[in-house]
Amino acid sequence: MIKIGSASMYTITSSHLIKDSETISSSDDAFKLGFFSPVNTTNRYVGIWYLDQSNIIWVANREKPIQDSSGVITIADDNTNLVVLDGQKHVVWSSNVSSNLASSNSNVTAQLQNEGNLVLLEDNIIIWESIKHPSNTFIGNMIISSNQKTGERVKLTSWKTPSDPAIGKFSASIERFNAPEIFVWNQTNPCWRSGPWNGQDFLGWTHDYKVSSSPYLLGVSITRKDNGSLVEFTYTLPDSSFFLTLVLSSEGKVVYTAWMNRVQVRKLFVQSNDCDSYGICGPNGSCDLKISPICTCLIGFKPRNMDKWNRRNWTSGCVRRAELQCDRVKYSGSALGEEDGFLKLPMTKPPDFVEPSYVLSLDECRIHCLNNCSCVAYAFDYGIRCLTWSGKLIDIVRFSTSGGVDLYLRQAYSELAIHTDGTHTDGIHGKRNITSIIIATVIVGAVIVAICAFFFRSWTSKRQGQINHENQSADLIANVKQAKIEDLPLFEFKNILSATNNFGSANKIGQGGFGSVYKGELLDGQEIAVKRLSEGSTQGLEEFMNEVIVISKLQHRNLVRLLGCCIEGEEKMLVYEYMPNNSLDFYLFDSVKKKILDWQRRLHIIEGISRGLLYLHRDSRLRIIHRDLKPGNILLDGEMNPKISDFGMAKIFGGNENEGNTRRIFGTYGYMSPEYAMKGLFSEKSDIFSFGVLLLEIISGRKNTSFHNHEQALTLLEYAWKIWIEENIVSLIDLEICKPDCLDQILRCIHIGLLCVQEIAKERPTMAAVVSMLNSEIVKLPPPSQPAFLLSQTEHRGNHNSKNSVSTTSLQGR
Repeated sequence: MIKIGSASMYTITSSHLIKDSETISSSDDAFKLGFFSPVNTTNRYVGIWYLDQSNIIWVANREKPIQDSSGVITIADDNTNLVVLDGQKHVVWSSNVSSNLASSNSNVTAQLQNEGNLVLLEDNIIIWESIKHPSNTFIGNMIISSNQKTGERVKLTSWKTPSDPAIGKFSASIERFNAPEIFVWNQTNPCWRSGPWNGQDFLGWTHDYKVSSSPYLLGVSITRKDNGSLVEFTYTLPDSSFFLTLVLSSEGKVVYTAWMNRVQVRKLFVQSNDCDSYGICGPNGSCDLKISPICTCLIGFKPRNMDKWNRRNWTSGCVRRAELQCDRVKYSGSALGEEDGFLKLPMTKPPDFVEPSYVLSLDECRIHCLNNCSCVAYAFDYGIRCLTWSGKLIDIVRFSTSGGVDLYLRQAYSELAIHTDGTHTDGIHGKRNITSIIIATVIVGAVIVAICAFFFRSWTSKRQGQINHENQSADLIANVKQAKIEDLPLFEFKNILSATNNFGSANKIGQGGFGSVYKGELLDGQEIAVKRLSEGSTQGLEEFMNEVIVISKLQHRNLVRLLGCCIEGEEKMLVYEYMPNNSLDFYLFDSVKKKILDWQRRLHIIEGISRGLLYLHRDSRLRIIHRDLKPGNILLDGEMNPKISDFGMAKIFGGNENEGNTRRIFGTYGYMSPEYAMKGLFSEKSDIFSFGVLLLEIISGRKNTSFHNHEQALTLLEYAWKIWIEENIVSLIDLEICKPDCLDQILRCIHIGLLCVQEIAKERPTMAAVVSMLNSEIVKLPPPSQPAFLLSQTEHRGNHNSKNSVSTTSLQGR
């Protein structure tokens, strides 16, 4: 679309030129072609930008700026090329289409496509396009290529400065035809490399930049053509709602930016630290950000020049301390001594100059390297398979959490004898040490199991005769009065009455099926929360006793602390520590209050809840299933730390129990797992399901039931699954937290939430696995299967907006 006064057209023709103040737009209005000035200059350039001029993706007259606003864009007089003219009608840029490709009698037009590609058309056939002539920005459908036969390269070239789009000293290209990877060059010197492409990922990228784990990079591909002599790197947009750029900055940094529905959702520098500088530690050196200085020699090597090395000039690199077996034969003519082996370096960026073999297995790769005197290291990747190296090892980086490969470094036997810990050895030698370690581990493990079995048997014996939770309420109360709940203080009613101002309405802070909750203050100034059982509430009475029994045994920073109870006459009360910041739902579902819940605070709450559940399921003296996890039962202390509360429906499991069954289904609609709602079966996986729903609510800022007025009557789980399979899951995220810097972390949490709400209980992860996923200790997440979708008929008790609401729910499977 050309904006000329009030008229609009979608193409440039010979009869419609574009002046400096005018633009041509793509049909969806996302891209524009026109004149612009970079920062700190008045020079005028013709460029294409996405959304606004801060996102320039292509420049025409890079080397020849126009000094004023007299320039125009038009079809040349020969009706063949698109040209940029200055005020004197001099050509400052031309598409340079060969006269063989276009006829002067043809109908040549220019059009800006919806992908940001400027095309020159002759009778609707493309004869020239901007994506085949990139500047400093890589976009969808563009091809970066290298042709080994012709030497031709299509590459990115940086601007000279942020104020000057002329070709700078940095370029980015595809290299290494046998195992392609991306290089950034400073003129003729490499300054960064991606590591080899294995069909899914670049092996030199950490998890933050993994193609396979980012929804924005799934269209990336590298193909080899013409018997491997032509290598092409391209990116296909998943759909029109996505847009991505890789910009080579004037400082040689690759900047990755992604948009979803024209909102920027991701921006980062691919080279983010000193270890990203190519070969910073020299030959046979290794870079590791976790240590200082960051450069060390590889195991079995020493600095070539110790004086320079100590001054942190690492360019000369390292040399071997001991000769390999092949070298001993070569230089001394003797094959005496033990043969070489390998030491394993996990999570390592593969060195440069790899020699791949796409057919060898892991064992074959090792034997191949060991039998080849020139082979100094090998690795195995299921995409490329066998990777080997000879000569000096250049550009090795050790990653701290994920990424890279397990690199097996060839070592002389004398070095293997020094480094014999099982975590680093993968050689012929040192196996006796590994065996010894395994035997010792088995023996120690057997002793620990025996000790645990003894104490377990003693513990289960002591548990016999404990309180039966199905006894009559009078017997249970008598047990408490007789102080059978150890270390639990009994408060006098008169003290509670005084602390709560006679249960005055001003002190009332909550209402639920159990009864009312009041804020109070003891004589020593301690603030408390008092849950007062409603008269005549049979369900509440059982919940009261259950909560006393359960929570009196628990101590964890993410569980609300029970201070004691009060039982006098008909009065039955629980006394808790007071939580000044109310419950999670008080903030999460309020359009104003939720603003204080930024992503870091929400993540802190998610992690705290997960740790609390892990304690209940695995680490406490009792194994406990909560059965009513929801935002109203997550209380927040003065520092917004989450604490799981309301254990009225919790169940205690014995040591060998993994699942329970009940005919009485109590819970809250939208949070109950399908096996519990329909069959009465509950287990740890029931809480996992509730946690998954809660996690998705925290990220979306919406209740599970908030979609019932939707035209398709979707629940939150149905909606989340729908947009997940449509690859539009970003639209689930609460706009208050949808920021580029934390998007990948949020998307990972959504993935974890969907794993937790899978319909089949055994497919859901354990709480220990969830905690590991949240901490990125488990890097690669399995794909989720469809969540459980439920129809409901619900009876509610109390106010569901209260943090103490309790509901009785009957559900049917869809």
